[in-house]
Amino acid sequence: MEPLHILIGCTGSVASVKIPILINSLQDTETKPEIKVIATEHAQHFFKKQELTVPVFTDADEWETWSSLQDPVLHIELRRWADVMLIAPLDANSLAKIANGICDNLLTCVVRAWDTQRPLLFAPAMNTFMYEHPITATHVDALKRFGYLEIPCISKKLACGDTGYGAMAEVSTLVSALQKAIFPKPGNSRPTDSSQSCGL
Repeated sequence: MEPLHILIGCTGSVASVKIPILINSLQDTETKPEIKVIATEHAQHFFKKQELTVPVFTDADEWETWSSLQDPVLHIELRRWADVMLIAPLDANSLAKIANGICDNLLTCVVRAWDTQRPLLFAPAMNTFMYEHPITATHVDALKRFGYLEIPCISKKLACGDTGYGAMAEVSTLVSALQKAIFPKPGNSRPTDSSQSCGL
C-alpha cells in the first residue's frame, strides 16, 4: 500500500517559519505520509529548503523541468500525485489571487488545476488589520464556495507587534484538520483512485 500523499503549499507569511515543525509533526505520526512542499518566492525567506527532509518545489522548478512537449508539466504532476493539499500559511496576497482565479506561480497553478474531488485545506495568516479588512472575508468565502476547507486563524500577539486575529492556526490544529478531511468519519477509508488505505 502506498502512503498518503500530502502536498503542502506555503506563502509569504512569517508563519512559514513553522513549516519544518509541521513536516516533523506529520512524519511523527504512526503511519508516515509522503510529503512534498510548494514554496512561493517569499515563503523561502522564512526557512531554508535544503534543511527540510522532503522535496521542496519553487517557481523555478516549473520551467527548469520543461523544455519540450514530451516533458511533464510540474503543476499537473503535483496535482496528480497529491491525495490532499494544505496551504499553510495562506497570506493575503495569495488568498486574493486564488479567490480571483489568478495563477501566476507554481502554487496558484496547482490550485487552479486542482481536482475538486480531493480535499484542499487552507490556513489564512496575516496582520490583524489585513485580516479584518472587508475584502478578506469576501476572499475566504470565495474559497469555501469552491469547496475548499478553511482552518480558521487564531488571535494572539503577532510577530509585527499587533494583537488580534490573523495568526495561523497551531500546527496540532493543522494536523487534526488533515485527519478529519481524509477520514471524515471514524472507520472510513480515505477516497483514492485505487485500493490504497493509510492514515496520518
